[in-house]
Amino acid sequence: MAAEDLRVLFCGINPGLMSAASGHHFARPGNRFWPVLHASGFTPRLLRPEEERELLTYGLGITNVVTRATARADELSPEEFTEGGRLLEEKVARLRPAWLAVVGITAYRSAFGDRTAQVGPQDRTIGATRVWALPNPSGLNAHWSPSAMAAEFARLREAASEGD
Repeated sequence: MAAEDLRVLFCGINPGLMSAASGHHFARPGNRFWPVLHASGFTPRLLRPEEERELLTYGLGITNVVTRATARADELSPEEFTEGGRLLEEKVARLRPAWLAVVGITAYRSAFGDRTAQVGPQDRTIGATRVWALPNPSGLNAHWSPSAMAAEFARLREAASEGD
C-alpha cells in the first residue's frame, strides 16, 4: 500500500523532543496514541513507535501539523499552527486520504481557525477528504480516559470502513 491509498491520515500536533530524537511519531512512553490505536481496532496488535511504517499496510498514515519539535505543544505560536494547517491542506490534497484525523482538538482549532470545533467529524473537507478531530493522546490530557479515547478512535474507524 502506498501513501496515496490511505483510509486515514493521522496528524499529530508536532514532534515532542523524544519523537524528534528517535525520528518516530508519538515516541514518548506515556503517550497513549499507539495503545489507543490498537484498542480502537485500527491495528491488530500494539505497534511500537519504531514500527510506524507498518501503518501503511493497514491503510493508515501519520504526519504532524507543525514540524518543529518542542517539549510541549503550547510552545508553538499561532502563526506556526496557521502555516502548518496550510501545509497540511497541501499534503492532503496531494495524498487524498479518505479521512484526515487531527489528533488534538486544540491543534485542529488552531490550524484551521475553527474555534468552536468539537471532537468528532467536522463539516470541513479538503477536496474529497473528510476531517475528524480526535482527542490528544498525550499523557498530559487528563480530560480523556484511554477507554473513552479508544471509543472515539473506534467511531472514526467505523466511519472510515464504510464503503469498504
